[in-house]
Amino acid sequence: MSPTEPGGCEEPPPGGSDADREPDGMTRAALVREGVRTLHPGYFALVMATGIVSIAMRNQHAYPLSVALLWLAGIEYAVLALLTVWRLARYRPALAKDLTDPRRAFGTFTLVAGTDVLGTRLAVDGHHTAGFALLALGWAAWLVLGYVVPWTAVLRHVRRPVLSEANGTWFIWVVASQSVAVLAAALEPAISQGRRELALLAVFSWSVGVFLYAGNGVLVTARMLLYSFGPEDLTPPYWVAMGATAITVVAGARIIEMADAPMIAATRGLIAGSSVLFWAFGSWLIPPLIAAGIWRHLVHRVPLRYDPTLWSIVFPLGMYAVAGSYLGQADHLPIVKALGDAESWAALAAWFVTFAAMARHLLRAAHTATGTHSGATG
Repeated sequence: MSPTEPGGCEEPPPGGSDADREPDGMTRAALVREGVRTLHPGYFALVMATGIVSIAMRNQHAYPLSVALLWLAGIEYAVLALLTVWRLARYRPALAKDLTDPRRAFGTFTLVAGTDVLGTRLAVDGHHTAGFALLALGWAAWLVLGYVVPWTAVLRHVRRPVLSEANGTWFIWVVASQSVAVLAAALEPAISQGRRELALLAVFSWSVGVFLYAGNGVLVTARMLLYSFGPEDLTPPYWVAMGATAITVVAGARIIEMADAPMIAATRGLIAGSSVLFWAFGSWLIPPLIAAGIWRHLVHRVPLRYDPTLWSIVFPLGMYAVAGSYLGQADHLPIVKALGDAESWAALAAWFVTFAAMARHLLRAAHTATGTHSGATG
């Protein structure tokens, strides 16, 4: 269950006993329903982070740990998918509100990226049927959300200018596009028929992602320069600006390793060179992002608490590690590969810290509810 965000609470049903009530007058069942209603649209970043760290550990030959993380990512995906379906069926107005909020709507693209990252991890272990199923789901979600979210959150937004609401979550659209390319390229060696179609899908998604990065980069930068921007605005999703470059590198590295096809032959050189440029730019972004965190939490003392958006830091770290490993191997760049290998362990450490914070947060919430119930019955 995700942490809830501030919002209205459902009233307890008539006749509910005091023993079933929480301090704010809500029953425990109502608290669960409120958690589903306010489920953060970007919570699939948890699956993205777990899946990419699993891939990083596989690249480092830590196979038992990688498999354990794969199983965990699968469980996380199933739980979040169930909660999302529940929210869609029961709390459609809350979901619609998220889709019209430019500050939150782009977080829904974590559904696409989480699906494709999990599919990629399964594909590298030879689970190609599951990988193709997730590719179909991720691609369909990417197409639908890719047109729906920009329209509902930006073009039809009643408040103007919408540019003042741009933030780091907008780069998740780029990540979603590139995740389709990564999974398509990862599945290509498993088939003998349809390789040209997968090559077309991979290059198409990669190209769209590159243009989206350029466009969103301009918009987010303009928002930072033209409107007031304080430490409270510098949220964890700004790390996705680096993560988007990293997944663009991974997609490019996987594409240039694909078998010859007309689309690959036409773009292999361009994609290979562009991947190096994206890796360099992503590397350049890391020091400013670290400095921004210091400015936010140490200089201005914004409290550092668990929040679902923290997974938007873990995923870019893991993706940067995998990008270095893949690019270094594909383009024979040993320094880049060494940096990626070292970063893999930093990403693992960040994943453990964030997961422990999430577990502590959820356990404290459960303990509080249980303690309140026990006190009332006593």
